[in-house]
Amino acid sequence: QVQLVESGGGLVQAGGSLRLSCAASGSIFSNNSMGWYRQAPGKQQRELVAASTRFGSVNYAGSVKGRFTISRDNTKNTVDLQMNSLKPEDTAVYYCMTYPRSYRWGKGTQVTVSS
Repeated sequence: QVQLVESGGGLVQAGGSLRLSCAASGSIFSNNSMGWYRQAPGKQQRELVAASTRFGSVNYAGSVKGRFTISRDNTKNTVDLQMNSLKPEDTAVYYCMTYPRSYRWGKGTQVTVSS
């Protein structure tokens, strides 16, 4: 059974917005931190976009600060990524993951930003 499921990806014009959501099972959400990563076309590695720890702190990549917001709902076991002022360079497959109590990855959702 799939334990992390991303949704909300799609095609958007530059300057537009998208909201990604990741639904997790309670067993892996509890006492765990959540992060969003992305892998751009032609790149080998995934890069950290934003993270939300179980202690309440948040971190963002410098390239998305002021544009993206990560949030979590502990009653619904979800973590969202609100993406505003999107740029073509934001085009990537976006993945959610959990750490460090357990390491899980979703299958990803495609975000494409047109010029």
